Amino acid sequence: MEASRLIAVRHGETDWNVGTRIQGQTDIPLNAVGQRQARRAGAALAHEPIAAIYASDLSRAWQTAEAIALHHGLPVIAEPGLRERAFGRFEGLSFAEIDATLPDEARRWRQRDPEFAPDRGETLIEFRKRVVEVTDRLAAAHLGEQIVLVAHGGQMDVLYRLATHQDLQAPRTWHLGNAAINRLLWTPQGLGLVGWADSAHLDEAALDDHIADVTELSVKK
Repeated sequence: MEASRLIAVRHGETDWNVGTRIQGQTDIPLNAVGQRQARRAGAALAHEPIAAIYASDLSRAWQTAEAIALHHGLPVIAEPGLRERAFGRFEGLSFAEIDATLPDEARRWRQRDPEFAPDRGETLIEFRKRVVEVTDRLAAAHLGEQIVLVAHGGQMDVLYRLATHQDLQAPRTWHLGNAAINRLLWTPQGLGLVGWADSAHLDEAALDDHIADVTELSVKK
């Protein structure tokens, strides 16, 4: 059976990552560290056979994708379906501010309630559906080829759960580092995990994007 090989890359670091502020679909660019991480990810993938590079149209992912595309003479193709989960009223707030000002919503978010959405945001169920749809569509268009998907921590989390058959509420024990390289195999039957959280190309530990839940209260985004 033909399959598609996927290289999924989370964007490089931003100032809001450092400040543990929820970015969601707010358009925050890479900081200096993130730009360096993007260049290193591009260099690490320079000799990979790549048929296409798709990216979220948010600046932090787009800039990371451009650093990868530079080595391949390929355009970056904008794919809004690869945007981060919409967090509505949470966006711009730090984890501590959410806990202090919206305690009931913070509890449901940390418990990974699949039906919870901040005002103007997406539920985990809605977000997973979007990730599945865009991944299936792009992978099916490149059977027998390898493509790059540059997106966000939320996408990386859902892809890992799909590939390892874990539900939306399972506590997260895997890393979602900035500019880490993740490899998956797609067939019409679903995703398989090939390699995860490769950050050997980075000169410092990538910030881990732990989505807060009841077991992970000291987290970075």
